[in-house]
Amino acid sequence: MVRTALEECGACVFCLPLHRHLPLMSSWYMQESFKNNSKSREFPAHTAKVHSVAWSCDGRRLASGSFDKTASVFILEKDRLVKENNYRGHGDSVDQLCWHPTNPDLFVTASGDKTIRIWDVRTTKCIATVNTKGENINICWSPDGQTIAVGNKDDVVTFIDAKTHRSKAEEQFKFEVNEISWNNDNDMFFLTNGNGCINILSYPELKPIQSINAHPSNCICIKFDPTGKYFATGSADALVSLWDVEELVCVRCFSRLDWPVRTLSFSHDGKMLASASEDHFIDIAEVETGEKLWEVQCDSPTFTVAWHPKRPLLAFACDDKEGKYDNNREAGTVKLFGLPNDS
Repeated sequence: MVRTALEECGACVFCLPLHRHLPLMSSWYMQESFKNNSKSREFPAHTAKVHSVAWSCDGRRLASGSFDKTASVFILEKDRLVKENNYRGHGDSVDQLCWHPTNPDLFVTASGDKTIRIWDVRTTKCIATVNTKGENINICWSPDGQTIAVGNKDDVVTFIDAKTHRSKAEEQFKFEVNEISWNNDNDMFFLTNGNGCINILSYPELKPIQSINAHPSNCICIKFDPTGKYFATGSADALVSLWDVEELVCVRCFSRLDWPVRTLSFSHDGKMLASASEDHFIDIAEVETGEKLWEVQCDSPTFTVAWHPKRPLLAFACDDKEGKYDNNREAGTVKLFGLPNDS
């Protein structure tokens, strides 16, 4: 195994000052990297606004879901997205989608038409349509790949067996359910709610474990970092809070946004956190210090952000219009940030 220079020296007395400044150096390196790779490019995806973007686990494909009732899948080729296919079948807006955690060929969409659909990019077909009881607004796939959880506008969360496509459990909540997520270990299920709380259930028992008063207003979104150390929540109070998974305590807040935080994403190494709102920029923060690493400028509110699972590339979608002036037609574009400035 090749050892780094710092491992080789064993943190000798000459290198101790260097070790102390490693966090500062890492943020400096990240900022320097963005100085050379801060280009954003947009790609036509839909005929109406894009609600959700997500990368396949291998990073080869990006999927987007739209108000136009379709999903699109792009292939990442070097520094651009090439549309591979458009997926039709839903009778209403595709509000959220996600990929299978380990199979890069399967993704699932949640729609207001009271169904979820599982798609296979190899056949470009829908392999399952599952009827649900309400208009679906959020969806996630369990880390072990066995279960899909979908939440609807009536605050019902349904747990669907990913193989049989049948409901395994259903929970009606007495509060407004926003985003839902398993923890990385697959043994707890998290919900953010309209009262500013994070509700934690055991899984698969679905017994209440804890309710955390996380924010003074509506708690909107939640994301777990790939390393399993933290999760982050975004709220209508415009704050992003970072939580220790083991201790369930807030370790840091990010407060550079002025509007309700709609969407969050951790980078593949867990070192960066992107957050966005109706502010006309996406904040990219260093997780361990809270320091601002970069601002991605936008012309309109941002609905969704997603870091690539292997590279410092950020996919996102905004409430874009076709024309710059007095044009109400939605653009339906997907954007990619982190491209080389000379590309």
